[in-house]
Amino acid sequence: MSAELYLISCVKAKLPVSEPVRARDLYISPWFKRARTYVESTKQPWFILSAKYRLVCPNTEILPYAKTLNSMPKERRCEWANDVLTDLELRIPEIDSIYILAGQKYREFLEPNLRKFGVNVYVPMAGLGIGRQLSWLNRQIPE
Repeated sequence: MSAELYLISCVKAKLPVSEPVRARDLYISPWFKRARTYVESTKQPWFILSAKYRLVCPNTEILPYAKTLNSMPKERRCEWANDVLTDLELRIPEIDSIYILAGQKYREFLEPNLRKFGVNVYVPMAGLGIGRQLSWLNRQIPE
């Protein structure tokens, strides 16, 4: 039996709240909502890749923020990926495959290092624009 893990990137659109909310509920873009629905339908564990909080359990309560990897310098993105790997390190021996639903800036340093641990890494929406990603996600969600 193979163990899978899903990683979904954070998004800009967040609830306008001043109190912490569960991370799974904080991100409100159509893309995130569909990615979450898809991942939850797999019944596999998943985490959110947060530019501010790194690896976030969906039930962890966090505050909104305005940080993104897209505007970070390369060195900082590399540090972020290393921090995420540290957060994942205890889980990696139990995981055969990791599916990443995230853009290139979130994957660039994370993906190759996960492969070094011997984990199969899949990026099912690599190279797709947002419209095609939404379409792909819609096709994955059970009726």
